[in-house]
Amino acid sequence: MTSFNKREEAFERKFVLDEELRFKAMARRNRLLGEWVAGKLGKSGQDATDYAKSVILADFEEAGDEDVFRKVSGDLAAAGVSVGELEIRETMERLLAVAVEEVQAGN
Repeated sequence: MTSFNKREEAFERKFVLDEELRFKAMARRNRLLGEWVAGKLGKSGQDATDYAKSVILADFEEAGDEDVFRKVSGDLAAAGVSVGELEIRETMERLLAVAVEEVQAGN
């Protein structure tokens, strides 16, 4: 029974670690996405940093990526910047891969 309990605890620790890494990667992806969109909106410096933070916060509205997608696509449209849905979604996927690599590398 002790061996089973240890194994169960190890699985639980791995699950917690995996969820923590996933959370960090998503937050990093959202920051990178915010920086990408900020560039498209002509923002730089502190304005770009603040915008990237607002994208991170948008992810807490609901589960999944749709809240982030709605925010950035809405902000781009409101500014008259033409970026298609496919480009935004592909950028989100690409930046998630970058974020995962950075988080796993400890950056």
